[in-house]
Amino acid sequence: MSETGPIIVIVDDDADIRRLVGDLLRREGFAVEPAEDAAAMDAVLARTRPDLIVLDLMLPGEDGLSVCRRLRTTDTVPILMLTAKSDEIDRVVGLEMGADDYLVKPFGPRELLARIRALLRRAGQRPLAPPSRRFAFDRFVIDLDARRLADAAGEAMTLTSGEFDLLACFVQRPRRVLTRGHILDWTRGRDADPYDRTVDMLVSRLRRKLEAASPGSNLISTVRSGGYLFTAPVKPVP
Repeated sequence: MSETGPIIVIVDDDADIRRLVGDLLRREGFAVEPAEDAAAMDAVLARTRPDLIVLDLMLPGEDGLSVCRRLRTTDTVPILMLTAKSDEIDRVVGLEMGADDYLVKPFGPRELLARIRALLRRAGQRPLAPPSRRFAFDRFVIDLDARRLADAAGEAMTLTSGEFDLLACFVQRPRRVLTRGHILDWTRGRDADPYDRTVDMLVSRLRRKLEAASPGSNLISTVRSGGYLFTAPVKPVP
């Protein structure tokens, strides 16, 4: 198990599902490794030992049933099979191939979490403690639930709603290049205009406020032709 929680590999060729499920699990304290197909999953498994695999049945190339059968020849990692099919035969075959449970698309987030936690308990995992929603970085502490940012002296800083949402997005994805589209998606939803320049204005304003409280910190870097990168290490605060 990783220090941030059990590692969940999401194998699905639908980028939206990988993103939505990944964001859900990260908010619940899990570490997530996305993979768009069997080859990408194999690359993940070559460098990490997951605690559970969420595996889509309908994959390009090697399908989920074949992947499940292959994994079961060498591994006992719990497998939760996802399928858009509701026929009983598909569920039966998946279980016979070695899947531990199945979930039919579309599914609700609560059911997905319940099934994942049940499989981890059956596999001997300890119950996952609620994730911390307070984080420390550079000279600051941010409380996502209270929507409060404090400086080195413990004084609350004034941020607009948009600035706080942007900072929360960065703090939860540190040292990772985020495109403007990703930031808009995570802060304003999937209906946001990908050509909206609001992100650039918010970044500029947030930079000025962070720089004023921590001169020379350079917490947000611009990545040419990429987007933005939050440079500071982030640690949960109990």
